[in-house]
Amino acid sequence: MAMLIFTLCGSGWLEVVLKTGVLRRLKRAALSIFPISTCFLIWDGYAIAQGHWFFDRSQILGIYGPFSIPLEEYLFFIVVPLAAILTLEGITTVKPHWRKREFGE
Repeated sequence: MAMLIFTLCGSGWLEVVLKTGVLRRLKRAALSIFPISTCFLIWDGYAIAQGHWFFDRSQILGIYGPFSIPLEEYLFFIVVPLAAILTLEGITTVKPHWRKREFGE
């Protein structure tokens, strides 16, 4: 959980300082994050059920969601992609010509 908080703080400041607007467009971010996260969570659930994957009980909060997946794993698939989006938006806010070169006008 500490690493998730660290990750969010490491990129969250970009929203405030550079005014990237990612959190103002939360629906757009969710539409980018949730389809892929859902696939990976199903994959995690399958791996846990088959005994291929497990979580060290001493390093999790002990709160489980569907498919016996710990809360931290659900948050991981939200926080890490959100941090990536914030970082990319931060970069293209500072260097707008990169956005034009990569994504067009």
